[in-house]
Amino acid sequence: MALGTGYDQQGCYLARALEVVGERWTLLILRDCFYGVRRFTDLRDHLDISRAVLTDRLETLLGAGVLSKSETGGHPEYLLTEAGRALWPTIFALSKWGEQYTTGSHPARVFSHAECGSEIDEFGYCHSCGRIPPPDELIVRPGEGINPLRRTDRVALALEHPHRLLTPIA
Repeated sequence: MALGTGYDQQGCYLARALEVVGERWTLLILRDCFYGVRRFTDLRDHLDISRAVLTDRLETLLGAGVLSKSETGGHPEYLLTEAGRALWPTIFALSKWGEQYTTGSHPARVFSHAECGSEIDEFGYCHSCGRIPPPDELIVRPGEGINPLRRTDRVALALEHPHRLLTPIA
């Protein structure tokens, strides 16, 4: 029996979610959108993804209502919708899982709560404020150490400095 190409026969909401965000590159596209990347070319350059794959993934995310598209200064921009922003805890948790259970030689990113300056824990909780701040209240910065995988694209260079999530990469 041939393998299916989708999860449409699965009566499970996890399967439905994977139809939207389960393709390779999709979560990295969303991660970059949280970092403030909005333009197609910046996504393509930062992810080293083909134009065709990026176009396909963006169309899926637009169709599912995870991203919206607007024209700014003659350039289309991709913005997280409410449904897209609701994916932040999942993306954060997967990133923290990767830090703990995979190998890598680059420093982890550090997230802090903009309102009080405290770092959030591995569950996204700010112990100073006693709550889990939403992504627009978080600042990301590079962790300690040298990154042997240092990139020089516009997004990577911007993320070498503290940056508030969802703020457009300039």
